[in-house]
Amino acid sequence: MTIFLHELRSSRLSLIIWSAAISFMLGVCVFIYPEMSGQMSEIGDMFSEMGAFSSAFGMDQLNFGEFIGYFGIECGNVLGIGGVLFAAITGVSMLAKEEKEHTAEFLLTHPVTRTRAVTEKLIAALAQVVILNIAVIAVTAISIALVDVEVDAGKLALIFLAYFIMQLEILCITFGISAFIRRGGLGIGLGLAIVTYFVNIIANLTEDLEFLKYITPFGYTDSADIVSSGELNLGYLAVGVVFLTAGIVAAYVQYNKKDIL
Repeated sequence: MTIFLHELRSSRLSLIIWSAAISFMLGVCVFIYPEMSGQMSEIGDMFSEMGAFSSAFGMDQLNFGEFIGYFGIECGNVLGIGGVLFAAITGVSMLAKEEKEHTAEFLLTHPVTRTRAVTEKLIAALAQVVILNIAVIAVTAISIALVDVEVDAGKLALIFLAYFIMQLEILCITFGISAFIRRGGLGIGLGLAIVTYFVNIIANLTEDLEFLKYITPFGYTDSADIVSSGELNLGYLAVGVVFLTAGIVAAYVQYNKKDIL
């Protein structure tokens, strides 16, 4: 597992910074809730009457007077955007950087098959996403305990699960993309993450465009839907799993036949 350990060591600073930043923002969101809870009902009523804007962000379906509703919008956006950007950056650079940094020749001259190299890099990328989520969940749980608010643990767990799966999907898609590019694909990764976010907003605006939720992982991480239904949308999730699998398969197929320069 030499490659796996090397990837974790080389990415540890980035992982620490992203984990700390997202955890800090979530902690702040939780800590300010008691100060704002008295005004949340009025804020919720105001947001629910803002027409298309409310629908775009699911504010018309959530009760801001309850912690889970507040968490779904405020903390959900922090975790969703932050987590997906980290996953995209991690995935899209994992294979491409060998050629960008001119280390591919050194790597492939060792008694390691390309399949094993891809496998260890994929496991290292997955491990980083897992570590990020462990840190985020731990900080959130501690923050909730400290502010002593009532929370629906089941729905909170579903929100975290949905965002974790979304990060895995984006990670695997960008990991597959990284096998096709020879230089840094940071712009591609960030662009994909941002586009999927805005596609979900567009899908929320009107029922005529709701089909777009099938092509964006934000479709099954919509906190408003999760809180109101108490479950994940398995239809959207199934398509996400297909994209996730396709990204992994593409990475193996392309990297094994790729002409490494």
